[in-house]
Amino acid sequence: MASQVRASKEGRPRVSIGDLLENKPPHDLVAEEALIGSILLQPDVCDEVATIVRPEDFYHPAHRILYAELLQLHNSQAVIDVAVLLNHLRSIGKYDEVGGAAMLARLVNGVPHAAHAKYYAQMVASKAIFRSLIEASSQILSEAYQETLEPEMLLNRAEQLIYEIANARTREEATEIREVLHEVCDLLEARMHGRETEHVVPTGYYDLDALLGRGLHESELVILAARPSMGKTALALNIAEHVVMHTGKPVLFVSLEMAARELAERLLVSLSRVNGSKLRNGTLSERDFQKVVKEAGKLGEVPLMVDDAPSRTVTEIAAAARRLARRKGLGLVVIDYLQLIEPDNPNDSRQEQVARIARRLKGMARDLRVPVLCLAQVNRQAEDSREHRPRLSHLRESGAIEQDADVVMFVHREAYYRSKQERDEATPGADEDEKKAEVIVAKQRNGPVGTIELVWEQTFMRFENRAHMKHSEFDLPADDEESF
Repeated sequence: MASQVRASKEGRPRVSIGDLLENKPPHDLVAEEALIGSILLQPDVCDEVATIVRPEDFYHPAHRILYAELLQLHNSQAVIDVAVLLNHLRSIGKYDEVGGAAMLARLVNGVPHAAHAKYYAQMVASKAIFRSLIEASSQILSEAYQETLEPEMLLNRAEQLIYEIANARTREEATEIREVLHEVCDLLEARMHGRETEHVVPTGYYDLDALLGRGLHESELVILAARPSMGKTALALNIAEHVVMHTGKPVLFVSLEMAARELAERLLVSLSRVNGSKLRNGTLSERDFQKVVKEAGKLGEVPLMVDDAPSRTVTEIAAAARRLARRKGLGLVVIDYLQLIEPDNPNDSRQEQVARIARRLKGMARDLRVPVLCLAQVNRQAEDSREHRPRLSHLRESGAIEQDADVVMFVHREAYYRSKQERDEATPGADEDEKKAEVIVAKQRNGPVGTIELVWEQTFMRFENRAHMKHSEFDLPADDEESF
């Protein structure tokens, strides 16, 4: 029979799925009773156990209610004892539901003292984790049998369920400032001696790295925004290319707009410095073709991963990034672009959708401990303004992007707004104006704001450093201190 216990290869008894599902979920009623009794004996232990266990972690419904009400009374700074709790339970109509005075008397008399309250809380929380894992596994098992989802989607779903359990249990207590100060001083000393102790990826643009504090920092959400065709994808590709080619750190490039083949072509044009139009129409010279082949060989050796699925949710992007981080490590995640990410709830308003996406991208950056560079669109107000220069208020669809981002940068090329007639009538030397590009750092949570200049090589779809860098430009003036 399927329900019979069988021996595994290791000689241990192996139980069938049917037997497992018939068992009661893991729980420890003794620990639950001891924890509630400890709180009744010494209410101050609420502060210690509240960060370990939640009301829903209790298996017995009565214990769940009692713990929730005790926390509520403690948070309202009410005096807690058996009489107060009984009156409170009567007032909310839950007196009989928890077993009345007899139940509370048993809980108090069953605990000699409250010294082990934290230990009881940890026992209750551990059983809750087991139950959550069983519930998630049962859901995965059911969906696998029904075959209603594609295998890849089911894998993502399974990973999401397990990750949510782990993420929900991460409850670190407050840290004493002296512990943080020791860490900061060690970090400062390492920086002064040129040692790498934190995850920072350089962009390859010297002025930009100087302004950003050596590059893109771990756990930061960096928004790179611009109007369409301004060059934001080209700049993101240039940064990704620099990271993989010069640091060797893996990069995940999530392209929701362009196919992987198009990205590969643009990378080859950028790296080999050949005419992009000639590459696309097949009129490259033999010399240029050999340059492309040479760069393709180099590019094929670097850890650049491209996900070009036309629709992705933040959950799916995070799942792909976690898998890559486990297998090969991860240096940077690039997403092109935010407004194309599928919302988890299509029924929400667009502003709520974008706000939730931005918030989850920031959470993903913190969980993965890598910078997330996410491209975004700028609305038409930038074109309507006199100077055409983008501002934070021009971010399309939601102010929450500005709120959740650690860094907000804009790509700006004034020549983009010049008409064809103006270009045709341009005087000699105006070609340099066509190449002028700016990256405007409009927000930086941990540093100054400012503008740096780059050179735009449209033929190669590439941004280059200026010939002369002036890092002193980014020394923050005294009257700009409020920019932090």
